[in-house]
Amino acid sequence: MDRLFQIFRADERDVIKLAQSKNDPHFHDFEELIIGVEGNLEHFIDFKTTTIEAPFASFITKGKLHRIKPNLKNGKCDMRILRFKSEFIPETTFQIYGYYHEFANITLTPGGCVDRLFVICQMIEDEMKQAVPDYSIIRHLLSAIFSMIESERRKKATSPQDMQGTLNSTFGNFLRILEQNFRQPEGVDFYAEKLFMSARNLNIICRAALQRSVSEIIETRKLIEAKNLLTNTDKTVAQIGFELGYQEKAYFSNVFKKKAGQTPTEFRDEMRKLAS
Repeated sequence: MDRLFQIFRADERDVIKLAQSKNDPHFHDFEELIIGVEGNLEHFIDFKTTTIEAPFASFITKGKLHRIKPNLKNGKCDMRILRFKSEFIPETTFQIYGYYHEFANITLTPGGCVDRLFVICQMIEDEMKQAVPDYSIIRHLLSAIFSMIESERRKKATSPQDMQGTLNSTFGNFLRILEQNFRQPEGVDFYAEKLFMSARNLNIICRAALQRSVSEIIETRKLIEAKNLLTNTDKTVAQIGFELGYQEKAYFSNVFKKKAGQTPTEFRDEMRKLAS
């Protein structure tokens, strides 16, 4: 993507067109938000497939292997697809990661929220049609969309602790540091020290946000990257393990099988069959 921001509409014609084309799992170098009011979305992300009924919002962070397949429901499909570079709204990008990390899809309440989201999308489309679009306006409107979606998420939260954990800026900072260092053989103490806090408190924050410990989140990030490399490169299992901070192939393979339910080689073979 060579532009900072783009917006598209997907309707019944696009569903038919996509069904007739090659649609392999893929990566992209931008963030993508899909808002659906009609139809449903079959979404392959983080190496599992989920089908979500409209109305919904689905967010795909940059670099995640995924595949979307919009489908008709009662003969209808109506979705907006917003794509933007991470630097387009840098003040909220990592906060968004905190909201959506491993939770790509959220069901929206029919009616008011969805109607308002589509009004904002229309405002963005109108601005993009101008001879010289004002990207500062689009930034504010895009941030408003994420704020409204997060408001819906808070309403669905099971407890005040869930909301507090999701919104905690420390968790967003942790994710940022993790992205810079997950290939290194660093543990909980390393990340806690970077955040000027105790390992215990960092674990409390991570459990509130994702119901996982710091160690589990680190291993999950390594696992997703391992799957990416197995799928998209010809590097050996040993090379991939070493790149992710594992000194021994056997240990890496054991960790991978424990987390993924299959060996790295079995996973690679499965994904190549899927891609073909």
